[in-house]
Amino acid sequence: MPFRTGRNVVTVVGPTAAGKSALSIALAHELGGEVVNADSMQLYRGMDIGTAKLTPAERQGVPHHLLDIWDVREPAAVAEYQRLARAAIDDILGRGRVPLLVGGSGLYVRAVLEDFEFPGTDPVIRARLEEELAERGSGVLHERLRDRDPEAAGKILPSNGRRVVRALEVIELTGRPFTASLPDPKPVYDAVQVGVERDPADLDERIARRVDLMWEAGLVDEVRGLDGIREGRTAPHALGYRQALAQIDGTLTEESAKADTVLRTRQFVRRQRSWFRRDSSIVWLDGADPSLVRAALALLED
Repeated sequence: MPFRTGRNVVTVVGPTAAGKSALSIALAHELGGEVVNADSMQLYRGMDIGTAKLTPAERQGVPHHLLDIWDVREPAAVAEYQRLARAAIDDILGRGRVPLLVGGSGLYVRAVLEDFEFPGTDPVIRARLEEELAERGSGVLHERLRDRDPEAAGKILPSNGRRVVRALEVIELTGRPFTASLPDPKPVYDAVQVGVERDPADLDERIARRVDLMWEAGLVDEVRGLDGIREGRTAPHALGYRQALAQIDGTLTEESAKADTVLRTRQFVRRQRSWFRRDSSIVWLDGADPSLVRAALALLED
């Protein structure tokens, strides 16, 4: 079809449980495409059930890139992901195929599509801030961030110690607000962005059902088998995994672990919506529409 030219990339984005994976498989078959993962937690090896990672059979022969690349001990690194994802996309384009960048991690999608560099890191500053985080808690550091960069503090939850530490580290490294380190977007690829959304009540039900299925499929046993997950800075805080660890430790019952996962996933969905809705280039489609695939293909042809 006319879309398969140049440096075109298709993104399939939107909130958790909206139906991105199913649409991406259908589009890949129609376009001669390959999927590049843009879900930050599906990057981790062994984290399959709780991230709703497609099994090899569910991928229906469609090549998937950037799944299972990091050990659970490794912290998330958007700059490294950016490098790997662009290399995968360029390889796909070079073979005359269509890259489909698929996932709900908005910053990861932006890192691939837009031309900006992430500030570096300083192990001494990072270690000092992380030690302070462990001793004093994220609330104290978040107040410091509020003083130095109110805009960043407004976008980062006080409980998200990892992101608070990163923002303060960048401020010390650059002498500028953390928000100033992310410049105005300049596109790297010609991207057509498809957003998959659902009625909020419908999505809430899908999230509750997904969480039930995660536990039925053996999430707790999966977590027990993830050697080193407690040593990680990112993986143990993933939705479902934190709650499964608490269940293993006896601080949550199974029912309370599931209920907390549902609650926090719904909160996360609201943040995803807020992020993606700021991007006016995304064209939103109804994930419950029986003609979803046809509507997406029509969008790409236009």
